[in-house]
Amino acid sequence: MVPQELVFDPFFTVRETLRFQAGYFGLRNSDDWIDEILAKLDLAAKANANMRSLSGGMKRRVLVGQALVHKPPVIVLDEPTAGVDVGLRQSLWAFVRQLNQDGHTIILTTHYLEEAEELCGRIAMLKEGRVVALDDKQTLLHGYSGVTIRITAPASPAAFAAKLVRREGDVLFFNLSGYAELEQLLAAYRIDGIRFTDLALQEADLEDVFLRIMRRAA
Repeated sequence: MVPQELVFDPFFTVRETLRFQAGYFGLRNSDDWIDEILAKLDLAAKANANMRSLSGGMKRRVLVGQALVHKPPVIVLDEPTAGVDVGLRQSLWAFVRQLNQDGHTIILTTHYLEEAEELCGRIAMLKEGRVVALDDKQTLLHGYSGVTIRITAPASPAAFAAKLVRREGDVLFFNLSGYAELEQLLAAYRIDGIRFTDLALQEADLEDVFLRIMRRAA
């Protein structure tokens, strides 16, 4: 398991930390695998650096390495990319994909919905400790998403306030059941006298599905 908190022994180097972790599982002569982990997590240059000298992002990489050093069949990643830079996030995603292809089961908890959409084949959504959705990714995207419309306008028509899933300034996102409802939305804009400057169909993503499911659960 990779915990969310940064927990490390300040008295050892990165390589020593991984060697000790391997030793806890009875593994000896594992330097070849440790070298591979260091390379995949971009830690090779820090192999002999003391843990205390590492940045927060580097320490998180070591935590991931510790979880992988004994090649477990199931790996639990608890927000592994929280507070890390974009470069590490991308390299870690690639490493996780490779581990999954090699037969490891990955359980990922994350608040980054794009991360879940990018990596996960099966997704559970929780609200107040209760599972409110559990299905494979494609079923969730196609079964709950409907049609997402992005409109740039100062306001939403009163009749469609319930269909507004999120707002970013003057950019409004509506989740509609289909194209027939899109015609009704445009008619509501005309009736309310609200002018919009841009409109676009947007491919459904996991964030839209999440917001819709949370509203339904509430």
